[in-house]
Amino acid sequence: MKNIGLALIVLGFLYGAYLASLDPQLVDWTLMIIALLIGLAGVIMVHFANKSANKDQDSMKSNIDIIESSISNIVLNLDQLNSGKDQINTYDISQKLDELLIDDLNNFAEARKTIGYRYNLSAYADVMNNFASGERYVNRVWSASADGYIDEVNEYLQKALDQFLEAKDKLSMLRKESVSELGDSA
Repeated sequence: MKNIGLALIVLGFLYGAYLASLDPQLVDWTLMIIALLIGLAGVIMVHFANKSANKDQDSMKSNIDIIESSISNIVLNLDQLNSGKDQINTYDISQKLDELLIDDLNNFAEARKTIGYRYNLSAYADVMNNFASGERYVNRVWSASADGYIDEVNEYLQKALDQFLEAKDKLSMLRKESVSELGDSA
């Protein structure tokens, strides 16, 4: 269903582009609305395909495992980097961030919607607030490292670590609450 939806999006876009190129002065709006509706139908199909895939129990468990392992790896690597920052040249920190964090940041971001499906949107917002703040601090550290600002690197490495630790703690609490609710209903 997702592939059909993607094909409809492409078809709607191409058809609309073709219609727009026929006459630079006049667009046939009836046909353009048809192109728009084709694309919109594709967007809706992709949305529902993604939603059903994210709600699948096996997929949800796998994504939660990815989220938890990613945040644990991020915290571990940032903690090691933060504690060893005095032995690393300031200009090299940006490269270390790329080596240590990129995969886990991307994996977390790819699976993050599962938090909302598994727990609730409020929990998703709480976790993602800290995760996004931590990610912004990591970006700031990267920029400061590239520019050689050692004080800013040192300050924001710790701030990033604190934010990711908070996100990890919130995820742990959600899991504990979820397990205790399952135990209560059994």
